[in-house]
Amino acid sequence: MAVGARSGHDEPEEGPGKLAEPPAAVTDESAARTPGTAGTVDAESGSSEDSGTGQKKQRSFWKELPLLIGIALLLALLIKTFLVQAFSIPSDSMQNTLQRGDRVLVDKLTPWFGSEPERGEVVVFHDPGGWLEGEPTPEPNPVQNFLSFIGLMPSSEEKDLIKRTIAIAGDTVECKKGGPVKVNGKALDEPYIYPGDTPCDDQPFGPFKVPKDRIWVMGDHRQNSRDSRYHMEDVNNGFVPVDKVVGRAVVVAWPLNRWSTLPVPGTFDQPGINTAAAVMSAGPVLGVLPFALWRRRRLTAGHTAG
Repeated sequence: MAVGARSGHDEPEEGPGKLAEPPAAVTDESAARTPGTAGTVDAESGSSEDSGTGQKKQRSFWKELPLLIGIALLLALLIKTFLVQAFSIPSDSMQNTLQRGDRVLVDKLTPWFGSEPERGEVVVFHDPGGWLEGEPTPEPNPVQNFLSFIGLMPSSEEKDLIKRTIAIAGDTVECKKGGPVKVNGKALDEPYIYPGDTPCDDQPFGPFKVPKDRIWVMGDHRQNSRDSRYHMEDVNNGFVPVDKVVGRAVVVAWPLNRWSTLPVPGTFDQPGINTAAAVMSAGPVLGVLPFALWRRRRLTAGHTAG
């Protein structure tokens, strides 16, 4: 019994004694066990969290994708409507400046701020009245229609033309057979004309004055361009209303090997060419000036008499 009692008493004492004797061993074992256990839990929980996070990210991406596409399409539509739009060149009337099949980017922003076409600019404009009558209209497929709608592809249905602005409101423009085009009495040196063409031998015109809010346009390939000269009998007498102008073509964007800008030629900056237009724009001011002077004299006389 004593032995039994002693052994029964010793067993509980040996437990703590053993724990106290080799603390390092127990600590090592616990440490070995704990990191393993903690590592397993961490790994499991980590993998669970990672997989859960991955699933959440994937679900989030697919949920956000339609929104991103919608925003991209909206931005493309806004850019096409207010900033820049691509147009395709369907004919040879602007050679060699532009070739058939070229894609040009047209600035549509500046007209929103009241800017009007200037001499020498290449502009795109809606058909002002029968210029494209009889021309075939291609039938695009639904995908082309959609891309055209958002501005990622030139529209094939819109009846637009592209020419060079030669004269603006207030200018006097003319061209006699065998001679150059003259604007406000200044002969234009036109290096952009298609090689071998004459300025206007096929259809001389003028002189006449460009009305308010109108422009006179001509193609660079003069003998292959049905421009203002050929529509002098229509409702606009060959002039293009400014409100029909879509914008200025600024860049040849495609094909890449033809990438180039479309600057205003230096001939339109020669001295004296702006005189008539400046007088026309100053006309309203000059008309008001006599009345203002008369009123000022009256007021001065009244103050003096008083």
